[in-house]
Amino acid sequence: MATVAVSKDQSVWGGGKSPYALSYGKLMMWFFLMSDAFTFGALLISLWTTRFSVSSWPDPNQVFKTFPLMGEADLPLVFVSLMTFILILSSVTMVLAVQAGHNMDKKGAAKWMIFTIIGGLCFLSCQAWEWTHLFHEGAWWGRNPFPNRDGSLPTTAFTNYFFTVTGFHGFHVFSGVVINCVILANILGGTYERRGHYEMIEKVGLYWHFVDLVWVFVFTCYYLL
Repeated sequence: MATVAVSKDQSVWGGGKSPYALSYGKLMMWFFLMSDAFTFGALLISLWTTRFSVSSWPDPNQVFKTFPLMGEADLPLVFVSLMTFILILSSVTMVLAVQAGHNMDKKGAAKWMIFTIIGGLCFLSCQAWEWTHLFHEGAWWGRNPFPNRDGSLPTTAFTNYFFTVTGFHGFHVFSGVVINCVILANILGGTYERRGHYEMIEKVGLYWHFVDLVWVFVFTCYYLL
C-alpha cells in the first residue's frame, strides 16, 4: 500500500502549514489570554448583574463629559472616545511591528514598537487624567457623587465597578508597555537577529491585541450602555 509522506509543517488535507504547528511559547500565551478573558468576563458579568438589579444608574453622558484644558465644556464621551482611538491605533502599529519582524526588518520592528509604546503611554496618561478628575469631583471606591438618571440617590456600585474594571485593564496596559520596552531593548540589542526570528514580538502582540479588544468591551458595556 502506498504511503504519503507528510512533513510536520504540512497538513494532509491542504498542503499548507498545519494549524497545529504552534510553538510552546505561543500556545502558553493563548492559554494565559483565555484565563485572563475569563477574569474580565466575570467582572463585566458582575457589573451588568448589579446594574440590572438596581432601579436606576448614573448617565455616562453626564459623568464622562469633560475634556482636558476645555474647562466646563459639555463633550459627552469625547475624551474616552479619544482614548479608545489611541489604543486601537497602537494595535495597528503592533501589527506593523509583527510584520516587520516576519521580514527580519530590525529597524522597522524597532520603529513600530516605539510607536506602540508611545500609544500605550498616551492611553495611560489619559486614564490617569480621567481618574484624577473624577477623584476631584468626589468619586472613588465607596463614594459616588453622580445622581441616577431618574434623580434617585446613587449607590457606590457605579464607582466601585468603574475604578475596579478600568484599573484592572489599566494595569494590563501598563504591563504591556513594560514588556514592549523589554522587547524593544532586545530588538535594538540584536537578540532576535541572533536567534534568527522575531517570534517574541508576535507573542507580545497577541497580548497587546487582547488588551485592546477587552477595552472595546469595557468601553461598550460601561461608557455607552
